Amino acid sequence: MSTLPAAIVRARGTHTASVIFIHGLGDSGHGWVPVAQILSQSLPHVKFIMPHAPEQAVTVNGGFRMPSWYDIKSLEKIAGDEDEAGMNASMMKINDLIRSEVDAGIPANRIVLGGFSQGAALTLFTGLQSERRFAGLAVLSGYLPIRDKILTRATDASKKVPVFQAHGTADEVVMFQYGEMTSEVLKKNGYNVDFRTYRHMGHSTCNDEIKDLGQFLSKQLPEQS
Repeated sequence: MSTLPAAIVRARGTHTASVIFIHGLGDSGHGWVPVAQILSQSLPHVKFIMPHAPEQAVTVNGGFRMPSWYDIKSLEKIAGDEDEAGMNASMMKINDLIRSEVDAGIPANRIVLGGFSQGAALTLFTGLQSERRFAGLAVLSGYLPIRDKILTRATDASKKVPVFQAHGTADEVVMFQYGEMTSEVLKKNGYNVDFRTYRHMGHSTCNDEIKDLGQFLSKQLPEQS
């Protein structure tokens, strides 16, 4: 049983699939409940789980404590001094959450793992190293963490998992170039990436992105009779 607290939007019909969506720095799972409720309208069989990060000091924000999955030292040089230990600790918690869903009868191929910003980076960190073959990975406004190491640890199972990646061209936090670079590196390493871009969108989401995400989820998690 996972001890990671989470906001839940339960399946409105028979529960046959799950989406675990990981929020960004300074947020909580509650911040993505409205999006989950929108998506749930066309995915009545899907349970949405939005875990809450623990609070910790974050270097890039002057050491202030806030909800964070790992420490971020700099946004200017994302591939610089990264908190791999913090990522590993959070990955273990997310894997516990995944295991809870599997133990409850939802197989990995009926689970989509996704996230926004820091949560998107943790999605890739977790998904690429997992031996489970998920239904998909959804990476919104994110980047590939510790990219010099992560691809050497990537599993064969992960390369069979479709990746939906989305990024705003005006992102002022995780620059658009990091999204582009992530897409290119993943494709070069054998991943099936659907990279969607949204003109003038900053570090946020928009209706078109939510619609595209919903279509990805509907394709990867079809309703079962």
